[in-house]
Amino acid sequence: MSEKQIQFDKSYLEMAAVWAKNSYCKRRQVGALLVKDRMIISDGYNGTPSGFENICEDEDGRTKAYVLHAEANAITKVAKSSNSSEGATMYVTTAPCLECSKLIIQAGIKRLVYRDNYRITDGIDLLARVGIEIVNLSE
Repeated sequence: MSEKQIQFDKSYLEMAAVWAKNSYCKRRQVGALLVKDRMIISDGYNGTPSGFENICEDEDGRTKAYVLHAEANAITKVAKSSNSSEGATMYVTTAPCLECSKLIIQAGIKRLVYRDNYRITDGIDLLARVGIEIVNLSE
């Protein structure tokens, strides 16, 4: 990988981290960007679906079941646009879960760049299994 690509990856990952700050979630704020041909074609952060109150955790501090992950928000947002995620790179602040990894595969995303590992590696393992390029840029 070229030094220029590494610099782009770091910059887009920083932008995803800034975007994560839009999340109302208290336990973990996650941001995602979809980039194709060096253009941001979609973005997302974890939160409740449109029309719901912006409270992600229940009274015990557990994440509510209907909270959408940043990756799912970015993928569904691009689906509503005229853009295609085929061949795109996803930048996400935390490694994707298994469910989001299935969406990444189905959306035609070919490359994933992430910062923080997640305690469960099923999502990353699935992406590796289908040949998606995975780059971990831990701080």
